[in-house]
Formats: sequence, structure tokens, C-alpha cells
Amino acid sequence: MDWQIIIAAAIKVVVFVFLTTLPLVAMSVWAERRVSAAMQDRVGPNRVGPFGLLQAVADGIKFLLKEDFTPDHVRKGYFWLAPALTMVPALLTCAVLPFGSQLFGEKMVIADLDVGPLFVFAIASLTVYGIVLAGWSSNSKYPFLGGIRATSQMISYEISLGLSVVPLVMIYGELNLGNIVMQQAQNGWALLPLWGEGLSVKGFLLAIPLFISFIIFTVSMFAETNRLPFDLPECETELVAGYHTEYSSMKFALFFLGEYAAMIIGSGLAVTLFFGGWSLPFGWLTPESADAEVPLWVGAVHIGTFFAKVIAFILFFIVVRWTLPRFRYDQLMRLGWVFFFEIALFNVVLTALLLWGLA
Repeated sequence: MDWQIIIAAAIKVVVFVFLTTLPLVAMSVWAERRVSAAMQDRVGPNRVGPFGLLQAVADGIKFLLKEDFTPDHVRKGYFWLAPALTMVPALLTCAVLPFGSQLFGEKMVIADLDVGPLFVFAIASLTVYGIVLAGWSSNSKYPFLGGIRATSQMISYEISLGLSVVPLVMIYGELNLGNIVMQQAQNGWALLPLWGEGLSVKGFLLAIPLFISFIIFTVSMFAETNRLPFDLPECETELVAGYHTEYSSMKFALFFLGEYAAMIIGSGLAVTLFFGGWSLPFGWLTPESADAEVPLWVGAVHIGTFFAKVIAFILFFIVVRWTLPRFRYDQLMRLGWVFFFEIALFNVVLTALLLWGLA
């Protein structure tokens, strides 16, 4: 029995991480270049493969073949460790995301933990160590400034990011992401309570703090992944390339991949918490319980639904990047500490009062 669990987990890791998430990283890079080109009235990548779809493969080969140059003045051990510390945590957080209901009788989640959001925040916060090490070990002023910026930015917005999930946990009474998705599938998504118990006065009133949580969560996720308008740690106009200025070849590619992997996992977490994860709207094809047997074709539809929502959220990330200008650093810190921190705390109190009044 233990071997069956290990083999099933290994298959899920291979399928979800190596055959889905990593190719999705490559396609996200292609999508970013195509979408930005369309928004700026340019052509974008269109030479390598149909519609430039193989451009990401060509870029990967280019990174592999480039000279792996390590400057003499860097602290080599930490310099080599930093890219891995940026990439690995982003992939580890895949473990608790339910990317489907069931397939062949197996839950479509690698590790069905009862502390899902806490696991994601705990592991994702390790990324800052990679960025700090990259900035410090480079022994150069621009990477060092980028590392300092990344540290203060990620610590500041982790607080509001964590607080934004508290109202959702209070309402659903769960820390298991699979159970949260099942509740949304049966009673309406957090941001679309239009069926089941969500279609009531209580459901619509509780949608108010959930919407506030979604806004705080989304903006904080942009800051945590260093995406525009919060890309101050690698601001080209001020810091050359920030914390990865001294990197080349595959070490630079790991930073690049880590950013996009974090964006995909952040999109997956947003979809899971606020848009019903793998569930279809209005309770279509929803199993009676988390342990109920699901037909093979329904399980496949649920997986496709999850990734369709994730791709839509990734496109939202991309459109925002090429729409908004970059914040000044003082504006970024003021937004996190003066506004979002207080609003997130107020939202927790508002949720508690609503739950008490509606009990």
C-alpha cells in the first residue's frame, strides 16, 4: 500500500510539475512576448515554429549553450546557490494545489495537506533568501541594492498577503485547499456566489470581505513575484538588472524561470481560493463529496477547467505588466504599510462581525 502511494505521488509530480507547470512557464514567456507585441502594435516572435511557438525552446537551447561565466570577485558558493533557492520553492508550492477532482480514483493533488495556504506561504517566502544571496554574493552595488529592495518589498507584502486569506479561512472554516474548492463548487465561488447556499443574503454579504481579500491578495501577489508595477528589485532604468546583473547562462535562466513559475503558482492559488479551482460554474459536474467516485471524462474536464482559469489569470498578469507604469519605491512601501496592511486588518474584523451577526 505504501508503494502505491509513493508511485501515485511520483506520477502526479511528473505530470503536474514537469509535464505541465514547466512547459507552461515556457508558454507564458511566449504569451508575454506576443501579448506585449499586440499591445504595442508590433509583430512579436514569429520565426521559430508556427506563430513563434518554438521560440521558448530556442531560448532554452541558447541559455544551455551560453558560456557559464562566474566573475572572480563574487562569493562563489552563495553565488551558485542563489538561483536554485529562487526556482525550487516556486515548484515546491505546487504540491498542495488541487489541480483536479479525481482521476483513476486518485485525488488530483500531490500532497493533500490540512494546512495548504500556510504551506504555500511558508515555502514561497524562502524565495527571498535566493534573491538576497544573489545580491550580496555578487559583490556589486547594483545587485546589492536590488537584493535590499527585494527583501523589504517581499517582507512588507507577505503580511498583507497572509492577512488577505484569513477572512476566507474564517468563512469556509478550512485550511485544506481541496475542501475549500469543494465548498465553492457546491455553494458558489468566493467571487461568484450564485448557486447553492451562496445564493442567499448571507452569501452576498460575505462576498464583500471576500472581494476585498481578492484585491489585496492579487496586488500583493504582484509585489511578491516582482512583476510590474512592482519590479523595483530588477528595475532596468535604475539598477541595470538588479540582483541578477552578474549572472549568465543557466543561472540567469533559473531566476527567469523562477519568476514565471511563481507567477503560475500564484495564479493557481488565486484560482483555487477565489474562483472555485477545478469546479465549473453553477455546480455543473460537481461530485457529491470529496471522496465520491468521479467518471474519467469528468475528472479530465475538471483538470482542463483548472488550467483554463490559470491561463486566464496569467494573461491578466501579462496585460497589467504592459499597461501600468512602475511605482516609485516610496510609493510601493507606502501602499503596503499605510494602506494594504490596515485594510487587510479591517477586513478580518469586518468578516468576524458579519459571521457573528449572521450566525
